[in-house]
Amino acid sequence: MHTKSLQHANDQELLFLLTQGSKAAFDALYDKYWKKVYNAAFKRLNDTEYAQDIAQDVFIQLWTRATTAPIDNLPAYLNVAARNGVFKHMEKQSRFADLPEAPVHLEGIDKADEKVLFAEFYTAFYKLIDSLPAQQRLIFKMRFEEDLSTAEIAEKLQIAPKTVRNQIGKALTTVRSSLLIMQILIYCCHQR
Repeated sequence: MHTKSLQHANDQELLFLLTQGSKAAFDALYDKYWKKVYNAAFKRLNDTEYAQDIAQDVFIQLWTRATTAPIDNLPAYLNVAARNGVFKHMEKQSRFADLPEAPVHLEGIDKADEKVLFAEFYTAFYKLIDSLPAQQRLIFKMRFEEDLSTAEIAEKLQIAPKTVRNQIGKALTTVRSSLLIMQILIYCCHQR
């Protein structure tokens, strides 16, 4: 069956066809509900790119789940799936607390020492970046040195935007924890 012939089918009919592996039924459900799922995510995040990713994930889940578990109320299922996607996204983002601001002038350290500290810190920072796994390093540099968006990086590297975000998240976790340690070590070494 083609998507056009399924336009007037109800959700249960489409879900039944989906359990049979019907791409046309999936397309009909996607066309019918994508905007609602996207809007549910967008109103909570106010971020177009993440809302699109969450909507895509919801429909991927729908496709993979259709053959394993029946869905009684599709609009409720999609709403809950979008909400859960938003919560997962927010939880992931909250793991990345901002680094404390570097002090402009450290007490007891003169301007010359401050410049040395600054140079040592940045040398250590770039060594840290160079120690990241190859793909993380490349994506991190594209994002933070070239100032490319997630979508631009994904397009250039021919990978999914979600992969880009995951790699950035992993790199930021490593960098942030290591930067705090470096700040402490450099400061302590110069206090002697």
